[in-house]
Amino acid sequence: MAERLAGAAPFLGHGHDRARGAGLMLLVIDAIGLVAGLFLVVLLGQHLRLAWRARRYRTPPMRQHAEPVPILLQIPLYNEAGSVEGALASALALDWPADRLTIQLLDDSTDETAALAAAAIARLPPGGPAVQQVRRPSRDGFKAGALAEGMRRCDAPLIAILDADFRAPSDWLRQAAAVLAADRRAAFVQFRFEFGNRDQNWMTSGQQFSVDTHFLAEQAGRQAGGDMFQFNGTGAVWRRAAIEAAGGWSADTLAEDLDLTLRTYAAGWHGQLVLEAPLSCEAPADLASWRVQQARWSTGFVQVARKGLPLVWGSKWTLGAKFGTSLLLGLQLGLPCLVLAAGAFVLDGLLRGFGSGHALLAAAAALYAATSAILITLPPFLRLRRGGIFRYGATLIAIPVLLIFLALANSVGVIAAPFAGRHDFVRTPKRGDR
Repeated sequence: MAERLAGAAPFLGHGHDRARGAGLMLLVIDAIGLVAGLFLVVLLGQHLRLAWRARRYRTPPMRQHAEPVPILLQIPLYNEAGSVEGALASALALDWPADRLTIQLLDDSTDETAALAAAAIARLPPGGPAVQQVRRPSRDGFKAGALAEGMRRCDAPLIAILDADFRAPSDWLRQAAAVLAADRRAAFVQFRFEFGNRDQNWMTSGQQFSVDTHFLAEQAGRQAGGDMFQFNGTGAVWRRAAIEAAGGWSADTLAEDLDLTLRTYAAGWHGQLVLEAPLSCEAPADLASWRVQQARWSTGFVQVARKGLPLVWGSKWTLGAKFGTSLLLGLQLGLPCLVLAAGAFVLDGLLRGFGSGHALLAAAAALYAATSAILITLPPFLRLRRGGIFRYGATLIAIPVLLIFLALANSVGVIAAPFAGRHDFVRTPKRGDR
């Protein structure tokens, strides 16, 4: 008997080691799922808080200049043959004295866009605003490099920025200049935008739904609470003095807009948000184009977070402002956290066996997510009169589909972004591209 027990001891020991290893693996899986899940809960809670604070948003005060100041309007271009002529025509229709407006086509194109832009400028009648086609020998610095080059060629105190597919209402510059005149510490005025093709398909409807929430809940909530809200890269008018005080444009991230915003706030400036009247632009109409756009944004946000978090926590901002800004910079981390939390839940169920505890956790998570989504998105939908309750429900369903696709497609890129080297700025394909 003793001999049999002695012979079985090694096998019993191996079984114990395997059980201990399996227990440790479950512990690690559960810990990863818990941390990822808690981050998602906090992130969603922050958006609920912003949506609640957005009720206090008020249109910023305006004061007309005694005399219109010179304005530089910059339109970055890169192989956008289908948009260049419309962009120039829209810029020329803006209501601002011709002798006080300079329009720059920041043209880094390598296709026929450059020739189309030159021909469009050559056809312009005399007496209008000065129009410059700014060509560089290389695309160094991408959009940030082009914007910086344009600033070096014109000393106007106000700088407006429009992407090639954006169309502004005629009084856009007058509105922006009036806001900046009323608030001398305002670095920029960001305007809301809408997609002209929002009814093209379920994807464009879902993107408009998301952008409406971004401006009327998130951006308005940050503005109302005095926290940093982001310049969206276009549809804004900047004060040159603020850009220079922040150190100018930087091309070391793919989110040059968010990077400049952060450095501007750290330098003691702030932004202003105008929700009416919106600018019109174009949404990516297929998953491939949308993924290109979102991948660039995801990488850029993580790069700015790595660069800017020490600046945030070393500032004299309130603890709430530091925490809220950190969540904004870390927003894209929600994508891998969604994958990790869902993966940990499934693995735990497979290893332990799905039971009532798993069902309760899944139900609680679904209830929290659904309730939060409705509380955040329904007020903007109703305020902008996007349609009836059935349209709202159909559009709301599209959001988790897009989110899951994005999480699966971009999570690896988000995790790798802080450790990767230089990234190319890949422009979002437009419907008008040839």
